[in-house]
Amino acid sequence: MTRETTKSALSHQASRSGQFCGVARAAALIGDVWTLLLIRDLENGPRRFSELEASTGISPRVLTDRLRELLARGMVTRHMFNEIPPRVEYTLTEKGLAACPVVDALRAYGDAWLMSDECPKSDHTEPTVPAFEAVDATTVANA
Repeated sequence: MTRETTKSALSHQASRSGQFCGVARAAALIGDVWTLLLIRDLENGPRRFSELEASTGISPRVLTDRLRELLARGMVTRHMFNEIPPRVEYTLTEKGLAACPVVDALRAYGDAWLMSDECPKSDHTEPTVPAFEAVDATTVANA
């Protein structure tokens, strides 16, 4: 299932009831693994594209897409330095920083309930990405 399909399903579920659903809207914005990992890494301050790529293992194309989306949603700012070679840094905005407790809660849950010999303990310096199984959007929307 693609990110757009999941967003569409969550939006449909939220609008079906005719009421605003903060959970569905927040999940549509920050609910994929790459966005959560970018928020995790940017929580500690500005990062360059190459640093984000290295720390998350995300492909350059997907990283570009996620950063553009976060920029468009007001979660991240982009600062370009007038240098050669060009240097660009990304920083969380106030809206982006407000999502950090969500990432912290996921970290605490993962550490408490999902630890195994196959999954090293998470911290801000680990460049590993946990394996996630595909989730059916209707299951998420009905949860």
